[in-house]
Amino acid sequence: MKLADWSLHFYRLPYARTIVWSNAVESSGSFALLKLTADNGAAGVAEGTIKSTWSGVSPRSLAAALEEVVLPQLKDADLADEAALASALARIPENRLAKGMVASACWTLRAAAAGQPLWKLWGGEPGVELSWTVTRQKPAAMAGEAAEYCARHGFRTLKVKGGQGLDTDLRALAEIRAAVGAGVELTVDANGAYGRAEAPEYVRRIAQAGVALAEDPSPLAPDAQFEALQQGSAIPILVDSSCSTARDAELYLARGARAISLKPGRVGLSETHAVQALAAKQGARLAVGIYAESALGTLISLQQAAAVPRARSLAAEQSFFLEMTAQVSRLVPEIRQGRVELPAAADMASLVDWDAVKRFAL
Repeated sequence: MKLADWSLHFYRLPYARTIVWSNAVESSGSFALLKLTADNGAAGVAEGTIKSTWSGVSPRSLAAALEEVVLPQLKDADLADEAALASALARIPENRLAKGMVASACWTLRAAAAGQPLWKLWGGEPGVELSWTVTRQKPAAMAGEAAEYCARHGFRTLKVKGGQGLDTDLRALAEIRAAVGAGVELTVDANGAYGRAEAPEYVRRIAQAGVALAEDPSPLAPDAQFEALQQGSAIPILVDSSCSTARDAELYLARGARAISLKPGRVGLSETHAVQALAAKQGARLAVGIYAESALGTLISLQQAAAVPRARSLAAEQSFFLEMTAQVSRLVPEIRQGRVELPAAADMASLVDWDAVKRFAL
């Protein structure tokens, strides 16, 4: 299959409330939608999250990178050949989001051409356990949100955003636990807020508070300090921000990493699938991490989550679309008892609501 046509679209979707991230405060999310069409008529799509502090791109810079740098490399490539495509993209330095979107669009294109959903091509199952991410607020507000979403959608895992100071984080955990009861698993993502010397004590304290997993408690690196942190911890350290590529994962796994975050929205489905294969050899657990995807991006990212064997999977974090008051997908995932069933549709491009893409265009 050769590339016959492509298009790029940008849109902004409003949130129901203001969201406080570790490095941004926003009331809406901006996205890019890439569509690739092959010479046999099959089409694939990918969504990219546009946040300067996350993806490091703007709509104009991403458009230029795709048009002038990345897509020209596909001129003679067989889009059905994943290895050949990976080789073509590897010739380009940087441009992580642009290359990741191309890789993901090619995977969804291959699924459409094969007439099977990607999760099935990868030997997965359609049912995926999800978590809800409780973002930074005052502890009482975090507890109220946790209780509301657990009651409404049946979440059995909550990812609690830490980094507000140890005392505040512990108070938030205590109030959330009181609000949701003992049957809900809690994890904490501090987004690297604490110093590396502070991390062992921080992890110890949140583990004592009943937390099952600590994500990025401090800035991490695949070195002796990380190895000691994981060996000395009663709970897994989930590696996220410093582990984007298969090479990163290889280095962390060599240092005893027990859990790795996969982010298709950040690096594309080819890279996350490669990390999954490496983690399988070491028995590490995998979480498909939040990238603030819309419903469309959620359906794409969860193809990866569905392919992770249940014994090694942590709850996927693709539930943030619930915060959005509008979507560009004609199918919005329905979460019941904290789980979602992926559609059997092979053609992800057919799920795009192109009128909505125009309506919310940037």
